[in-house]
Amino acid sequence: MGSIRFLNAGESHGPALTAIIEGIPSNLKISADYINRDLARRQSGYGRGGRMKIEKDKVEIISGVRFGYTLGSPITLMIKNKDWENWTEIMAVEGQPTDKKEIFNPRPGHADLAGGIKYGFYDLRNVLERASARETTTRVAVGAVCKRLLEDIGIKIGSYVVSIGDISVRDIIQDIPLEERFDRAERSEVRTPVPEEDEKFKKLIDFAKEEGESLGGVFEVFATGVPVGLGSHVQWDRRLDGRIAQAMMSIQAMKGVEIGEGFKLAEMFGSQAHDEIFWDKGKGFYHETNRAGGIEGGITNGEPILVRVAMKPIPTLMRKKSLRSVNIKTKEPFLAAKERSDVTAVPAAAVVGEAMLAIVLADAVLEKFGNDNWIEIKNRVKEYRRYIKEF
Repeated sequence: MGSIRFLNAGESHGPALTAIIEGIPSNLKISADYINRDLARRQSGYGRGGRMKIEKDKVEIISGVRFGYTLGSPITLMIKNKDWENWTEIMAVEGQPTDKKEIFNPRPGHADLAGGIKYGFYDLRNVLERASARETTTRVAVGAVCKRLLEDIGIKIGSYVVSIGDISVRDIIQDIPLEERFDRAERSEVRTPVPEEDEKFKKLIDFAKEEGESLGGVFEVFATGVPVGLGSHVQWDRRLDGRIAQAMMSIQAMKGVEIGEGFKLAEMFGSQAHDEIFWDKGKGFYHETNRAGGIEGGITNGEPILVRVAMKPIPTLMRKKSLRSVNIKTKEPFLAAKERSDVTAVPAAAVVGEAMLAIVLADAVLEKFGNDNWIEIKNRVKEYRRYIKEF
């Protein structure tokens, strides 16, 4: 199902991370520089750990693009791991195993224990190398290609942080337009739409670091300029809100997703929850509110899509706050301890959320309008927008 599909591969400390995208139409303008901007945004944010000081992610486009335009054939993207030079013996493809950096102690909150049991590994490095959020690097690269496609037909994707720990700006930003929230967040060290509140967030992050703690939070991802009619109500797996929710929950450490007002709608009367419908000769059907988050019955309704995602605290903690666990081989208890980790990665996760929303929406666009030649597809979208206004 779907017009776009991608596979990514690579381990956190392996030679490189790669992705192959199939289904991007021909004649879409794209460049490595365009993708690299989002890769840099993913690595930013107050509270990131030491790995971000090592890696300066840059994409190499290996196939599917010629002279700056897509060919319609599979696009291959590669991002080299600079840290690989320190792991060549430990992560070697051939040769004999080494006991360096072996991990027998599963960390609470990670995939270590469940993955080790599932795949039959005692050395849990075989699990954590792929389960690592480093994998999202290629998702951001794939998402950037999809963003470029959406941007070409007037759909803009953005994100911002709503809360970190118990500090939230959700109530403060209600009257700020979505695209302005994004623009403001790009000027904030923690990517909130209220940069003047940065010091409060940074103080909390610094406190957590001193205590050996980590912090989760909530971010919002949006899309503006989305036409009516993407997705479908006719089968469960074609409902766009379901596809978006699955995409967001596939990001490491995400534990909750809301579309629009989400759980708040459960507390309202029906007369308060639903978006009334209006019609204007100049713009056609519209809503004055957007509690549904731009999707009704699994189909876009012409309003901005708004997705809210909750991220749990990173489970790798510093030594002062070690969590109890049990060695997978000896079955002896131990205190999990790690030295290098992010205190919080909510600002970075928001950028990954943008990528996943872009991938789902680009797929939905091509599903509706075709996926061969981007020049033809853009004309179909233009005609469809005219039809919507005249409906």
